[in-house]
Amino acid sequence: MPYTPSGFFCDRLIRERERRDGEGSLSKPLRFSGQDFTTLKQECLTKKCLFEDDTFPASVESLGYKELGHKSNKVKNIVWRRPKEICENPQFIVGGASRTDICQGDLGDCWLLAAIACLTLNEKLLYRVVPQDQSYSEGYGGIFHFQFWRYGDWVDVVIDDRIPTFNNQLVFTKSAERNEFWSALLEKAYAKLHGSYEALKGGNTTEAMEDFTGGVTEFYEMKEAPKELYKIMKKALERGSMMGCSIDVMLFLISSLTIRNCDPTRTVTGLVKGHAYSVTAVEESQHKASKVRLVRLRNPWGQVEWNGPWSDNSKEWVSLSKGEKDQLQHQSAEDGEFWMSFEDFKKNYTKIEICNLTPDALEDDKIHKWTVSVNEGRWVRGCSAGGCRNYPDTFWTNPQFRLCLLEEDDDSEDNEVACSFVVSLMQKNRRKERKLGANLFTIGFAIYEVSLSMHGNKQHMQKDFFLFNSSKARCKSYINLREVTQRFRLSPGEYVIIPSTYEPHQEGEFILRVFSEKRNTSDEEDQQFRSLFQQIAADVSTVSTGRPMDGTGRLSLQEFRHLWNKIKQWQGIFRHYSSDQAGIINSYEMRNAINDAGFRLNNQLYDIITMRYANEGMNIDFDSFISCLVRLEAMFRAFQAFDQDGTIRLSVLEVSC
Repeated sequence: MPYTPSGFFCDRLIRERERRDGEGSLSKPLRFSGQDFTTLKQECLTKKCLFEDDTFPASVESLGYKELGHKSNKVKNIVWRRPKEICENPQFIVGGASRTDICQGDLGDCWLLAAIACLTLNEKLLYRVVPQDQSYSEGYGGIFHFQFWRYGDWVDVVIDDRIPTFNNQLVFTKSAERNEFWSALLEKAYAKLHGSYEALKGGNTTEAMEDFTGGVTEFYEMKEAPKELYKIMKKALERGSMMGCSIDVMLFLISSLTIRNCDPTRTVTGLVKGHAYSVTAVEESQHKASKVRLVRLRNPWGQVEWNGPWSDNSKEWVSLSKGEKDQLQHQSAEDGEFWMSFEDFKKNYTKIEICNLTPDALEDDKIHKWTVSVNEGRWVRGCSAGGCRNYPDTFWTNPQFRLCLLEEDDDSEDNEVACSFVVSLMQKNRRKERKLGANLFTIGFAIYEVSLSMHGNKQHMQKDFFLFNSSKARCKSYINLREVTQRFRLSPGEYVIIPSTYEPHQEGEFILRVFSEKRNTSDEEDQQFRSLFQQIAADVSTVSTGRPMDGTGRLSLQEFRHLWNKIKQWQGIFRHYSSDQAGIINSYEMRNAINDAGFRLNNQLYDIITMRYANEGMNIDFDSFISCLVRLEAMFRAFQAFDQDGTIRLSVLEVSC
């Protein structure tokens, strides 16, 4: 299933297979803040000093910006201490990392801790995120590191081991073992990744699950769950997927998203609304004359448990043999973990989220090899932030990505020729920018089919196309989550994916991931173009423009492709009007050339162009001709983004954009 993108103002296309062993891969993670763990640790050991991280210092700035900021009384008595100052014989991990090592402190990050608990169920995943051979004995230098998937790249985050304490007790995450610190240090590294501890307050478990795995998440609303949900959950755990669940306490108009700020409401059955739980096991057991399906969950608080049937001390356990109890690891302890029947699980919880390491459908037994393409881009106010389809005048200006479906699924039915793929749209950096007032945008995407007559046209689809064509598929709803994901089956053909915010003129960065069972391929021309781009690029992803085109002063691969195609078109126009192919056109022919390029201007603008671009002999060379048309295209595009009826009204801030 070849996949090719198209669109202006989209930062870069990264083909995962081309960089599997390159920078940003698991084997070569990027160095967050430019810090190299091995080098810094060796420096500390050589100098016989303990590492102090000046990029995430032991200060109020690292705690937060509002509730944990300078003006907050909560931070006055917080003291940053190293584990050796907190207890005797501190250990990184005691007896292996487990779910009981994660107990929530005074920070509303239950969503993160629920994901960490899931992480401990899979050692391979755990030791990706928590590198082994870290210790408080041999080679201790006060420095530790952790690895996270970050918008398409794996990054290595270095920290020192100074942790916030109050009365010599950890303020935030802690372990049930007082001398164990891996979970507290992991939380600190994740806080550094997002700018502060306070930035971790409130969120969705899927965020952390994906940041621990690079996987893709699918949601199930209990009221709309498929009949085979139990089988799906069981298979998910067998495949190493991570699962979380919750009981909604707050509903939003556009979606049923719960914002989990850990300001919870307890029910009489011991469950907590508006709170994130981990699903840690799904089993079936013989109970009296029939089998019962059971689900094991964990409250990140490390306490407060379900008190209904199959709770720790309930009568249901009496009928089970010791062997069955041991197999289910049943124990009566106030550790936040408990069993309940699958039927009670469905009745009490409203949402379950499953983060799969690959997009394999959990409804069938087949394992597929998936290829993922990661496209980075941004919505720019006045240029490419067009909003959803409800805003037809600006919707077409959004970034556009081409999707070619050429080969049907191997397991397609005889009467159905279709191609499977998963689209995932994720907005970037909104959590990190909270201190600046940023919140999650409401985001979504639509997919349009490109007709046969348009297959050769790789240009940005214009307004009229979307006015007269309906989408072939789209996400279920626009929603204020970090990521929107959906699985599709469409007939072979060529399509264009339009990612957008719900409202227009909202600026932000995003990545669009497309997972396909067939290996993505690109034709010879695309490979040659990519090679040309890399030869002249200032780095692997962008070319310097020498002037700001979208606020960055850089051209991405997609922007470069768009400009390249335009230049080839404009070169033909220039040659047509160049007298004797002398490499210049006169100012009178410039008017016709601009008209042929598709711009209709009044006399005043033609006069201004002549004064700006013509030399003393009233001639315009090729470089000046191209510069003029690039500027005109940018101006027309910006105008059309705000246009309602042929005129626009701009605020001072909009003019400055």
